[in-house]
Amino acid sequence: MKWKKNVKPKSRLPVPEFRRICGPEHVLTAPEDRLAYSFDASKLSALPEAVILPGSAAEIAEILRLANAHGFPVYPRGAGSGMVGGAVPDRGGVVLALTRLNRILELDPDDMIAVVEPAVVTGRLQQEAARHGLLYPPDPASLSFSTIGGNVATCAGGPRAVKYGVTRDYVLGLEAVLPTGEVITTGTRTAKGVVGYDLTRLLVGSEGTLGVITRVVLRLVPAPEAVCTLAAVFPRIDQACRTVTSVLRARMVPTTLELLDRATLEAVEAHVQAGLPVHAEALLLLEVDGPDAVVDDHARRIEEICREMGARDVQKARDAASRERLWSARRAISPALRRIRPGKINEDVTVPRSRIPDLIRFNQSLARKYDLIIVSFGHAGDGNIHTNIMVDRSDPDEMARAERAVEELFREVLRLGGTLSGEHGIGITKSPFFQWEVHPGALDAMVRIKQALDPNNILNPGKMFVPNRAFFERDKG
Repeated sequence: MKWKKNVKPKSRLPVPEFRRICGPEHVLTAPEDRLAYSFDASKLSALPEAVILPGSAAEIAEILRLANAHGFPVYPRGAGSGMVGGAVPDRGGVVLALTRLNRILELDPDDMIAVVEPAVVTGRLQQEAARHGLLYPPDPASLSFSTIGGNVATCAGGPRAVKYGVTRDYVLGLEAVLPTGEVITTGTRTAKGVVGYDLTRLLVGSEGTLGVITRVVLRLVPAPEAVCTLAAVFPRIDQACRTVTSVLRARMVPTTLELLDRATLEAVEAHVQAGLPVHAEALLLLEVDGPDAVVDDHARRIEEICREMGARDVQKARDAASRERLWSARRAISPALRRIRPGKINEDVTVPRSRIPDLIRFNQSLARKYDLIIVSFGHAGDGNIHTNIMVDRSDPDEMARAERAVEELFREVLRLGGTLSGEHGIGITKSPFFQWEVHPGALDAMVRIKQALDPNNILNPGKMFVPNRAFFERDKG
């Protein structure tokens, strides 16, 4: 994908002011420091002119006021684990790294809420909640290093979304700094609250374009009493997909319903050599949680459904060690794919559950058409199938074929009634295709919101929206 080259700010950065606001040790201008903040997991990169590590909302507010006065762009950044270039400073300016805002400020077991700063690692919050018998359900694959602020900015999901929902379903309120420097709070500490516009939901998933999140009020739920995992092997992909629908129609909502296609199984088996069923078209991982008696009953009924739908083998595990063995194939996907090609284009498209077989067959046809390796896996319970196109980025011909495949994939996903992103967001890599999905009237409404909150287009410019709109291109000169 191509994106706009760096644009110099209208005036030199006021670095002495940055140092006054945040302290000299929290303003980085050395090339090696700036390089470390120039990229994210998308592998796109652009060098910022400075990196600032603020320690409070008040400091961020001062920096944003300077940005409006001097005309330089500001890019909020969490852990840099985003897959679409959302934190890449592609127009120069300043990266605002929120690393120092990393405290769990409150964890209330009675009201079942947590108040955290944006740089709290998701897995750390889950561990702290578990100590109180509570669960923070959102579980992106990067939970061991991704941060709550980044999860909120992208509305991250994960395998448990089929039962528990995604990040936005757990955000009760926020503190944020608007692009023009005002500090606001939104939402409540209560389960209900309908006073005024829902600014919390507006900021969740806005990818750092409407505000810098500095504090989050999160809803927690009671931790389940028991967990059981099942792994079912299917000769045909449509059998696995019908199983997903049958389980849900049987009035059971598993915690997770994960699908691995044959290409994924082959890649993982070549990596771990664990005797995976590489001749099967699909492996389905299902997990249920809740009270002991309910878990036993649901696991039994799910196993029956799997066998009725054509599963040739079903394994079941209740204890943690056995469950981990069943999940090992899913966890081995990323390192396994690195053995196939040095790079990948990881698309997180989502389709209605009933159309998953159509999507996977289309991916297989794309692989043949463009002579590419394409693996499909992910969250079958909500239709969010990760389509990974394996590439060598040093091979221009292969990259050209992969980019053509991506465009065809997106067109097919929309034809199937799906969406271009279920978890990763739009960022840079998907912005050229944004208008394919979003209604023109809805797009204009989004542009007007951006204009109202960020009149000088200084906060994460060039992200999400299609690049040819006049407002977002007016700072080219």
